[in-house]
Amino acid sequence: MAKAIEKITLDPSEGIPFDLLDLSQENVRNVKLGVSIEDLADDIALRGLLMSLNVRPKRNKDGEETGRYEVPAGGRRYRALEFLVKRKRMAKTEPVPCIVKRRAVTSIVDDSLAENVHRLHLHPLDQYRAFQRLREQGLSEDEIAARYFISVATVKQRLQLASVSPRLLEFYANDEMKLEQVKAFSITNDHARQEQVWDTVTRSHNQEPYYIRRLLTETAVRATDRRAVYVGVEAYEAAGGVVLRDLFEEDYWLQDPALLEQLVFEKLKVDAETVKAKEGWKWVHEAIDFPYGHTCGLRRFYGQQAELTQEELARYDALKVEYDKLDAEYAEADDYSEETEIRLEELGNEIDQLNDRPYVLDPEEVARGGAFISLGAGGELKIERGFVRPEDEPDTEGDESDVNDGGDPASDSEGDSINGKQADVEQPEEDDDKIRPLSDRLVEDLTATRTVALRNALASDPAMAWIAALHVFVLQTFYPYSSDSCLEVTVQNTTFGQTQGLGETPWAKEIEQRQDAWGHDLPKNPDELWDFLVALDEASRQALFAHCVSLSLNAIVQTWNRRSAKIAHAGQVARSIGFDMVEAGWTPTVDNYLGRVTKAHILQAVREARGEQSAQLIDHLKKQDMAREAARLLEGSGWLPEPLRSAADKARLEDSTAEDVDEDTIVEDADVDRPAFLAEGAEDEDAVHENGECEERPHLGAAE
Repeated sequence: MAKAIEKITLDPSEGIPFDLLDLSQENVRNVKLGVSIEDLADDIALRGLLMSLNVRPKRNKDGEETGRYEVPAGGRRYRALEFLVKRKRMAKTEPVPCIVKRRAVTSIVDDSLAENVHRLHLHPLDQYRAFQRLREQGLSEDEIAARYFISVATVKQRLQLASVSPRLLEFYANDEMKLEQVKAFSITNDHARQEQVWDTVTRSHNQEPYYIRRLLTETAVRATDRRAVYVGVEAYEAAGGVVLRDLFEEDYWLQDPALLEQLVFEKLKVDAETVKAKEGWKWVHEAIDFPYGHTCGLRRFYGQQAELTQEELARYDALKVEYDKLDAEYAEADDYSEETEIRLEELGNEIDQLNDRPYVLDPEEVARGGAFISLGAGGELKIERGFVRPEDEPDTEGDESDVNDGGDPASDSEGDSINGKQADVEQPEEDDDKIRPLSDRLVEDLTATRTVALRNALASDPAMAWIAALHVFVLQTFYPYSSDSCLEVTVQNTTFGQTQGLGETPWAKEIEQRQDAWGHDLPKNPDELWDFLVALDEASRQALFAHCVSLSLNAIVQTWNRRSAKIAHAGQVARSIGFDMVEAGWTPTVDNYLGRVTKAHILQAVREARGEQSAQLIDHLKKQDMAREAARLLEGSGWLPEPLRSAADKARLEDSTAEDVDEDTIVEDADVDRPAFLAEGAEDEDAVHENGECEERPHLGAAE
């Protein structure tokens, strides 16, 4: 016969006056965590006690009940009630709902531990749905936050989950999706797009929240974009723009790039007109970005620092005396003085303000010159002032119109002329007593003799020859319309305006800063340049010489100019000065490399830098996604495409290729006189120009 199942009996609930209850010392919760006792007391005062206390009768030595009870479970509720009694918000004899446990089946510690361990936190989705119902009942977000002792931001974040597709929320409820993924989806209200992205990432190796956000915002503009910063999100929204907000990451995106661009152009135009009218420029050009080298062919002029007034000079001298005295005394002191440090900093700042006076431009130059207005990297207005177009240059009288553009100055070939006269036949002088001007031919012969002698003398003075060359370089770099030099030396400065974003690189910015710094220091009149250079200290002359020479360096490879000797010399220069693109800060990105090559090149780059397993992680992705993920994988790897590799890297790659050719590596006949990436005829079926025509692509050597 089957044994009957024993039925359990629950302990009864009783209302026990609070003053008969004592908190058990065996309650396991001792560390403060979560809502404070005061907050819990306020909640009990609002809605009453939602959970009964668990109590046991106290017994005397004979085992009889004494009429008092100890509380092993519900200690925080007990202390909250005690707090209300002390504040006289509850009578001490108020009956408290209690579950009275008279059977000692388990111990006090066991019951206390079970109550705390078996308790589960509310699922975020349940919390969101409850908050949503409370808001529908009329409670504001602030009231919900105050009632449940959480921040308003937390309430908004939970309510933001309402923007997530119900289908995705069900996945989350069934533990098929993580909370961080749900948060990522909440940045948009487009349920169809959310579900499309979820279907995409479930087939991908990458299901990270950042990747979900990237897919959802790939057509939007991040709020930190310089265009968004310049216009301002408020102005964008006022114009009808839609903003995607991520309350969890405190980030947002502007969903209408076309509207944003329109607002940028409109504001730039207003700012350009303001600068033009306020400063008196003849012209002002505005753009979000100008190509690198956009000022080529324009003369740049610089202002002079405003002179100090007598009061400012006196103030400067007084500050300098006080600073030097205090600095000297502090240097000899043994103890640190915060007060002295602060005073020295104040004096130094005031001295710097007097030294960093604004530059005043010549009004006549301003009237014929112009400026360029664009956006800086941080969304600030970038103004480049002081450029004169050739057609706006003032007419100068007495220009030398006849210049010998080629050949030896001493050449006496037929057809040479001086001052417009044929120099092949010397015209005899009339034999009279008048002193007439020397013949052109004689002048030419005499000056040719002087030229040869001066060449010989200059060769004997290397220091002055160096200054003479520097003089030419500075004239051609900073005074483009001046030819006041007897040296026939040319410095060419090639610009690369076709390369997007080149002007925003740290190297281009350093060159621009250096150019501006020297432009302010050099004399305005080129006739004064020679004396300025002679008086300049040696270190400054060398720095100026290096700057001018550096601007003539051109190691660019173009389809019509693939001279291997030129590229080889650039490699020699790089090796001699210890230059390396990785150390200079170059890293492969979607814009500068990965988004402009085929999928095969992307995979090859990842394979070379991170190995075959990393390449397999992205080999199934579409081109755009593959480029983005490859950029993340290549971060910090030091990988370089072949045109940027040093000669040592290329030699190592050639050796490894010759010893062990990977079966997937394509090897073609290479021109031994040039680097591999210059070899012509290497075509890739997937490499296509934007206009749809096939594009030549350099083959990269295998790394291993």
